[in-house]
Order: sequence, then structure tokens, then C-alpha cells
Amino acid sequence: MKFFAKLVFICNCCFIVAVILRLVENAHKKEGVFNGSIKIQPLESMFVILGYGAIYINFVFNIFLLISLVSRGKKTPLPWLYVVNFLFLIVQIYYFFFSN
Repeated sequence: MKFFAKLVFICNCCFIVAVILRLVENAHKKEGVFNGSIKIQPLESMFVILGYGAIYINFVFNIFLLISLVSRGKKTPLPWLYVVNFLFLIVQIYYFFFSN
């Protein structure tokens, strides 16, 4: 479970980078520049794929965590990481479903 939590955290960090890249790219498009945000296209694509896929991975992780906590009821080894991943899930739900 610790490995999965760390993987989800990395995907959540890629989500933040992907959102920032999208904002930068939209700002460049308003100025009339239509090339990518960064010049390394595979790196940008990796951030976008991991970042936008993070909501699915994060949702599955939080379901597993909830089932684990309810069934076993024991203390978790990395509680701060679980809380941060849950907060990222809330931000991702807002970003994908309630923002423009």
C-alpha cells in the first residue's frame, strides 16, 4: 500500500505540472504563439498523460484505502501521504467537473 500511495503522489504532482503547462500554453495562444509550452514534447506528453490519468488512479487508491481502514481498522504507516492524496482527489474532482 505504501508503494501505491507514493505512485499516486507522483501522479498527483504530474497533475499539478500538467495544469501549469496548460495555463502557460493558453497564455501563449492568447499572445499568438502556437508552439508548445516546453520544447521537449515527450516530457510534456508524459506530464499530461500521468497528470490527467491521476484522477482515476487516485480514486482507486482512495477506495482501497477506505476499504482497508474499515476492514482492518489499524493505523496507517504514512497518514500524511494518505491525507495529501485525498486532498488532491478533491482538487481533481473540482478541476475536471466544476471548472470551465
